[in-house]
Amino acid sequence: MVLVDGGFVPSMGHACRRWINEERDRCQSYAAPPLKAGKPVPMRFCVDRFEYPNLEGVRPAVMPDWFDAQEACEIEGKRLCNASEWTLACEGPEGLPYPYGWERDPSACNIDRPRPAPEPDFDAFSRPRDISAEVHRLDLRVASGERSRCASPYGVFDMTGNVDEWTVNDAHFAALPPGKEEKDRPHVSGLKGGYWGPIRARCRPITSSHNEWFRFYQVGFRCCADPLDGSFEGRRFRGLPRRRAK
Repeated sequence: MVLVDGGFVPSMGHACRRWINEERDRCQSYAAPPLKAGKPVPMRFCVDRFEYPNLEGVRPAVMPDWFDAQEACEIEGKRLCNASEWTLACEGPEGLPYPYGWERDPSACNIDRPRPAPEPDFDAFSRPRDISAEVHRLDLRVASGERSRCASPYGVFDMTGNVDEWTVNDAHFAALPPGKEEKDRPHVSGLKGGYWGPIRARCRPITSSHNEWFRFYQVGFRCCADPLDGSFEGRRFRGLPRRRAK
């Protein structure tokens, strides 16, 4: 694992200088420095250097739901990363939009690969006997660490592209705005980094529209942990939901 010791700025924006597709939020070049608001929140935690199973030269696992990811991390004595921790590990102290810098580079990370033709057969994912074949047909993963330049300032690999990564969504635990009810609370599950397709694939955004039971051909995860020296912990949420027994 890699030690991350720094400050996470909850509110940060990046000004795009040149768009690839503004509607899809894909930017070729961002202006430095980022736009920051508020004081950094100190964090100190450990994060897997590679996507699960955290083995260099091995393609990351796909098709877990959020509960699977949570349980797999706990088996190893770790935990699922909070989205804020994941973001800091990706963007580094400078608050980079991409883990490798300010300019989008498909040669650095496994991103911007063409969409499959035909599109995914969604019905196949509801037929257990057909899932493996459909995942194999759509698969454009690369082995962890294969893209040597796809490393964050902290030395964490493949944080954008390759597979979308489950995290604990910090926003789930925030106080609800006036007029909002409990049913409006964001999912505790959040996906970070994006997969290999032509999507935004940046450090800061989160996809929070999928619930904890969602699984798909390009979804994976990585784990975090508290430092063994018992020093300052990152933001850690208690009482995470568990999978209900059938």
